[in-house]
Amino acid sequence: MRHGHELLRLELFFSLNNGKFKSVERGEKFMSKYQFLDKRVPIADDNISIVQDLSKCKNCTLCRRACAIDAGVFDYYDLTTNGDVPICINCGQCVVSCPFDSLNERSELDGVKAAIQDPEKVVVFQTAPAVRVGLGEEFGMPAGTFVQGKMITALRKLGGDYVLDTNFGADMTIMEEASELIERVINGNGQLPQYTSCCPAWVKFAETFYPELIPHLSTAKSPIAMQAATEKTYFAKKNNIDPNKIVSVCVTPCTAKKAEIRRPEMNSSAGYWNEEEMRDSDYSITVRELARWIREAGLDFANLEDGKFDPLMGEASGGGIIFANTGGVMESAMRSAYKFVTKDEVPANLIRFDAIRGFENSREADVQIGDKVLHVAAIHGTGNFRKFYEHMKETGTHYDFIEVMACPGGCIGGGGMPRHKLPQVKAAKESRIASLYERDKLKPIKAPQDNPEIQVLYNEFYDAPLSEKAHHMLHTEGFIDRSSDLGPNGACTPETCPTSVANLKKAQQ
Repeated sequence: MRHGHELLRLELFFSLNNGKFKSVERGEKFMSKYQFLDKRVPIADDNISIVQDLSKCKNCTLCRRACAIDAGVFDYYDLTTNGDVPICINCGQCVVSCPFDSLNERSELDGVKAAIQDPEKVVVFQTAPAVRVGLGEEFGMPAGTFVQGKMITALRKLGGDYVLDTNFGADMTIMEEASELIERVINGNGQLPQYTSCCPAWVKFAETFYPELIPHLSTAKSPIAMQAATEKTYFAKKNNIDPNKIVSVCVTPCTAKKAEIRRPEMNSSAGYWNEEEMRDSDYSITVRELARWIREAGLDFANLEDGKFDPLMGEASGGGIIFANTGGVMESAMRSAYKFVTKDEVPANLIRFDAIRGFENSREADVQIGDKVLHVAAIHGTGNFRKFYEHMKETGTHYDFIEVMACPGGCIGGGGMPRHKLPQVKAAKESRIASLYERDKLKPIKAPQDNPEIQVLYNEFYDAPLSEKAHHMLHTEGFIDRSSDLGPNGACTPETCPTSVANLKKAQQ
C-alpha cells in the first residue's frame, strides 16, 4: 500500500473529495497520496509529458531541486489546498536530472511507428535545432557534435517520407514576432514589454503564476507550431498531398512540446481545410526517444551517410539555427527588426550579439533600431525569471522585449535531451551552444527575411508578416489564465509553502 505524506496544518484548508472541495478542520492531518515530498517531485498519473516509475527512485532529491529551484514550480504552490494536484509546466527538468531512470518522457514512438506502417499515411518529420547537437551524445560522440546529416538519414531509414527543418519554422516565428515587436514599440499597438512565447513551458508557467503577463506574451506561435500548420497547408498543396494523410511528427529536445501540440488552439490547418478533427502536429518525440528508436532499428548511427533536408521548408538562416540557445531568439529577433525598420544590412554587433550571449541567469542590453533604443533582456530558467521579475518591479526598469526559456541554457538544456552526470552537465550545454553558434557563423544568410525559401513562402502563401492569413495560421489568442490550478490560497513561496523542505521538517518535529 502506498502511504502518503502527512502534514499538520495550522489553519483551515481544503482537500479534494470525490471531485469536490471540502473543508478540513484546524489541526487535522493532511494526507497526500504522493510520498517523500521533501525528496522528490510529485508527478500526476495523467501527466501528458512525464511518467514516473517509483520503483526506481532512490530519493536523491535532484528532481525536486530541478522543479523547485531551476523551474521555480514546486514550493510555489500548495498541495494541501489545491486538491493534492501537482502543478507541472511540462519542462522535464526533473526528467533530465534523474540519474536512475525513474522519470522519463511519455513515449509516443508507438504512434509514430504505426503511422509509418500505414501505407495510406505520409509521415513528415521536422527536427528542432537542438536535436542535431545532442543526438550524437547518445551514440558516444562528444557533446555538441553536429550530426544534422546523420540525423536526416536516420529519419529516412526509419520510414519518414519527408524530413524538414524546424529552423525554417524558427525563421517564420521571427518574421512574425519581430514584426509584432515593431508594431508594439514603433507604432504603439500593444503592451510592453513583449515577452517571447516560443517556449511552451514558459508560457504555461506565466499562465499559472503570472497571468497578468498574458497580454504581454507575443501572439506568435512557436517554430514547431508554425512549421506544422504550414506543412498541412502550403507544403501539402505544393506537393499535391492530401493533408488528411499527413502525419506530422516533431523531433524536439523538449518534453513540453508534447503538451503544446495538444493545446486546443494548435489546429490552424483544421480551419484552413474545414476539417474539424485535424491537428497541426500529431506526435512529438524527444531526442532520447529518437535515439532509442535508432538503436532498436539496429542502425549504425556513427557511420550513416549525411542526408539533406527536403526542399521548400528545409532551408534556414543563421537566426533560425541559434533559436536553441538562450538569447538566440532575442538575437535573431533583433537582426530582423533592425532590417525591417532601417532597410539596412544588420550590423556586426547584432550578428554576434555578445551582450545577450552567455550562461548567466539573465543578460540585458540596449539596441539602437532607427531612432528608437530598445532595452532587451534574456532569461533562462523560470526559477531565474522569478528573481528577474521581482527586481524589475522593485526598480521600475523599463524593458521593450524579454526572452524567457524555461530550461537552463535554452532548448539545448531541454527535458528531452541526453542525460549527463552532474559534473558534466554545464560543460555539455556549453558545447551544444558553441556548436550552434559555429553553424550560424558559417551561414551566409543571417536574418530570416533574407532566406529565399521564406521569401517564396510569403510571396506565395502568407503575403506578409501579420497579414490576415498569417494571423489565423501563425498566431494565437489561446493563452489562458491557469492561476485557479493553484487552489483557493493561490501561489505561495518556499517560506510559506507547507510542502517545502523546511516546513515539512517543522511539521514533523
